[in-house]
Amino acid sequence: MSTSVSRPPALFLSHGAPPLVDSERWVGQLQRLSARIDRPSAILVVSAHWEAAPLTIGSTDGSVPLTYDFWGFPDRYYETTYWSPGVPDLATRIAASMPDGEPVAHDQERRLDHGAYVPLTVMYPDADIPVLQISLPTLDPERLLDLGRRLAPLRDEGVLIIGSGFTTHGLPFLTDVRPEATPPTWSAEFDAWAHERFGAGDVESLIDFRNRAPGMPYAHPTVEHFAPLFVALGASDDVEQKPDQAIDGFWMGLAKRSLVLA
Repeated sequence: MSTSVSRPPALFLSHGAPPLVDSERWVGQLQRLSARIDRPSAILVVSAHWEAAPLTIGSTDGSVPLTYDFWGFPDRYYETTYWSPGVPDLATRIAASMPDGEPVAHDQERRLDHGAYVPLTVMYPDADIPVLQISLPTLDPERLLDLGRRLAPLRDEGVLIIGSGFTTHGLPFLTDVRPEATPPTWSAEFDAWAHERFGAGDVESLIDFRNRAPGMPYAHPTVEHFAPLFVALGASDDVEQKPDQAIDGFWMGLAKRSLVLA
């Protein structure tokens, strides 16, 4: 007898730095979002914090420690653990889905960075769902859309695909780093533009955000935190859909708008 598998959505999450777990508002928003999703069979994350070409598949060994890819925080943030099970069969299927002749690398020393485990400690605190992370092999939106399309069939197997970045990420231009800081004009304007473009299903403008979005280049002086959006969009049923903008607002002046994509 076959067992039916619930098909999860694809997500774009503004994941935040480790201290975001201390924000009751963000934790509550993320918990409510995850409560709407049936338990996935596995989780696949592409994070802004791992750029590597060719496409690199992270460790499938759940005993590999986390990657604490941040500096200057209190010790307790380096003591976080997330011993989720490995998922070697998912790694095999991802490698097989890539184009013939396109190399795929494996890094068995790198498991989850904070772009992956910070939101997962809130969404699935028991760490009992297998998790795999893959790299961002490019920052080109069109190529990332194509990557997402290749990953999309995994959703039929119950895999939750998460693109983890941040809707604005102009850290060098922040002058007030309190969690409740008023967002700078460039952050507020980019977020309002993104809200409108998501609401219109305007993927063409999103792809060209570097030239069309207000607040640039301050909102994204480097673009790796917006890039995971395009993997999630590609993994959705329709890149021109009007996604559920499940989380909005700001933290430290940065826009944490996040999407649920059918």
